[in-house]
Amino acid sequence: SASGYCCLVYALAQLFGVAEDVSAIARVGSGSACRSVFGGFVKWLKGTAEDGSDCVAVQGAPASAWPEMEVLVLVSKATQKEISSTDGMRYSLQTSPLMKERIDTVVPQRMEEVHDAILRRDFPRFAEITMRDSDHLREVCLSSTPVIDYWTPQSKAVVRFVGEFNAFFGAARAAYTFDAGPNAFLFTTTPDLACLLKAALHVFPTAPAQWLFQ
Repeated sequence: SASGYCCLVYALAQLFGVAEDVSAIARVGSGSACRSVFGGFVKWLKGTAEDGSDCVAVQGAPASAWPEMEVLVLVSKATQKEISSTDGMRYSLQTSPLMKERIDTVVPQRMEEVHDAILRRDFPRFAEITMRDSDHLREVCLSSTPVIDYWTPQSKAVVRFVGEFNAFFGAARAAYTFDAGPNAFLFTTTPDLACLLKAALHVFPTAPAQWLFQ
């Protein structure tokens, strides 16, 4: 939904000559869509205005800031979620005891930390922050009412896989994160991509027809 809404809004903005911030308009359709407006590494600003007008995306760093960064997506479930991202967020905001601290403290601090790690191309630090934040988001989901558990057994297996992969090398060579869903996004750098892909295909056999490279 994120990239789709962004593409639609951008095309319409070009067609009608809209001068407004495209990310602000895209956010109306899907919150995450605002981040898809820019390339590279993007920040989604919480903003302070009551009307949400300053809740927009900005580019924190261009892709050229870390060209060796690679992303491997492992899709464990492609069907529609039982609880939508919008409903899940609403439940967590209303019921999770962890949500207030996440909004006020955890996310702002980690955004600054991960931005610094990106600018310094410090992958071990980047990996630590990324996985810790992914784990915290899952804790928020599990502490909500009703309990939100998007993960499949394969999702849990991916977490174990990344831990074992890094343990084998004695250093963080890969990092996982999950969106509000069961599918994993694995970060690594170009020198380790082939090894990570080979290991992933060994642990999670996948027919070549289901591979997609960009």
